[in-house]
Amino acid sequence: MQENEQLARQQRARLKTVLENCVANSGGRIVQNYGDGSLCIFKSAIDGVNCAINLQRSLSEAPAVKVRIGLHLGDVTIEDEAIFGDGVNLASRIELLAIPGSILISEKLHDEIKNQQNIQTHELGYFDFKNVRQPVRVFAISNPGIIVPSRIELKGKTSKPGNRLAVLPFVNMSADPENEYFSDGITEELLNALTRVEGLQVTSRTSVFAFKGKNTDVRDIAIQLNVDKVLEGSVRKSGNRVRITAQLINAIDGYHIWSENYDRNLTDIFEVQDEISGIIANRLKDNLVTEKTKQALKPPTKNLSAYTHYLKGLHFWNKMTPADARKAVQCWEQAINEEPTCAQAYAMIAGAHCYLGSSGQMEPKQAFEIVRSFADKALELDPTVAEGHIAKAGCYLYFDWKWDDAYRELQVALELNPGAVEAHEMLSFYYVLMGEKNEAVKVMEEAQQLDPLSPIVLQSLGQSYIFTEQYDEAIRIADKILDIYPTMRASIELKAWAIGMKGNWTQALELFEEVHKLTNHPLKGLMGKGFALAKIGRRQEALDCIRKMEQRQKEEPDSVIDADIAAVWFALNDLDKTFFYINQCIDKRMAPVNYFLEFPAYNGIKDDPRYERVRQRTSGLSAELLP
Repeated sequence: MQENEQLARQQRARLKTVLENCVANSGGRIVQNYGDGSLCIFKSAIDGVNCAINLQRSLSEAPAVKVRIGLHLGDVTIEDEAIFGDGVNLASRIELLAIPGSILISEKLHDEIKNQQNIQTHELGYFDFKNVRQPVRVFAISNPGIIVPSRIELKGKTSKPGNRLAVLPFVNMSADPENEYFSDGITEELLNALTRVEGLQVTSRTSVFAFKGKNTDVRDIAIQLNVDKVLEGSVRKSGNRVRITAQLINAIDGYHIWSENYDRNLTDIFEVQDEISGIIANRLKDNLVTEKTKQALKPPTKNLSAYTHYLKGLHFWNKMTPADARKAVQCWEQAINEEPTCAQAYAMIAGAHCYLGSSGQMEPKQAFEIVRSFADKALELDPTVAEGHIAKAGCYLYFDWKWDDAYRELQVALELNPGAVEAHEMLSFYYVLMGEKNEAVKVMEEAQQLDPLSPIVLQSLGQSYIFTEQYDEAIRIADKILDIYPTMRASIELKAWAIGMKGNWTQALELFEEVHKLTNHPLKGLMGKGFALAKIGRRQEALDCIRKMEQRQKEEPDSVIDADIAAVWFALNDLDKTFFYINQCIDKRMAPVNYFLEFPAYNGIKDDPRYERVRQRTSGLSAELLP
């Protein structure tokens, strides 16, 4: 206006005309105008994005008008022609991030339009916005004629991020490929050491190992993991000698902040790990809270043979299958044979049995006796082993039902290792038990920041959205997992429950039937199918699902599906049989019924007077006091 008032007026008039036409043609509405900006709403995500594309293309023609556009999908409140809400706030933040000629959209909106062939996008990564609790993943529309900014062009337009670091899997350069367990172990030990640096947020193992063996650009990895620095390196082991190469990279521009080679005897491996983590902490110290230094990580053992068995155990454990968990236990038992004071090995054996006992892979009483014994031994040897506290918390949660004790152990574990994603998952479970479901969501959203690509973390986050009846969010998370793992049964179930509880049990049934087929067993995966059949009035088919589940119980006496049978009876409105099977769950010491009775599918069950008796039977009673 100061330089050329006439041109400014012409541009403003042109913007008004083009905006009104584009919005009207897309079925949208201009809600408010703010000087040279406007707030518009649309009936669908696709309509909004197409309008933005048409608007930018039109305004790029002479006389050109430079505008920024930001879009988000969310609920809004309209009162007296004023519009407000978190959705409006976030759309505004994204618009401010954009540059002239560009269109930026939130991840939530991107999930709605990503399968549209006429809309192209480019990921820009995560950004911290003012007054927005969690970092937001942002995409740019990349259709012809639309400007796509680089990440570096947007630098400085958001609140300054903290130190976020990803430690990529160190490459095994040894002649023997079997030494891969060693290079993976070095990576994992560095991860554990760096999570103890106050002020440094370190991405958890599952997400960084997703890039193992892939030739992905460091800058692209940083975008996907929401980090600003990456540590990468290699390990070459030959006889009793080892060479470790490590380099720290600034992700936004690929600049090498620091690099070093270490040629050492294997007996010095623990000192090398300490040295690398110490150097990185010093390199980042400008933004670290250096006056609060967490206790330094102790190596699991200084017995090299025991350490080798320990690393092999981690190698199997991280494959995340019951069979590999048992192989891992054997390796850790060998580590203990070599070094009876290896506290970390005892803790890991306890954690493995917690997994086997809570997932129906072992008889619970037998599994949790081992958990209790080995966790106690680990903490007797070293009370700073976070995994020992996590295992004890699991025993309290899944078997002893001592909720307060579980909470205390988890707090200790997170103080010792803030990056322990397993502790976040158990804490979310605890909050659901306590009826604090919004806290459960918050905990899992924090876990997602630590491990953004982990299907287990995403699955738990989706579950927490179900518990808080945020069904659209649960569907979005399920779709994200299924994009990567299309046949992951748990995520298909997650999506089915969310769709069903939104009111479409017919569509949910199609997904539950897919789950049943994926089990490749006529008697497995029937709970969701039976529930949906009952909900749409196909009673006889629902009863047939119950009959098959009861047949499975006879053929497999150790199967733990009483909760599944209870759910279908509840959908059939037979509360007598529902409570019979719920009490069977308590008698058999299955995972606490308090948890699954908080599931929205069970809405209304608390009105029955028998629910109070169930609650009393599971209110922190010890195993010895229950039948």
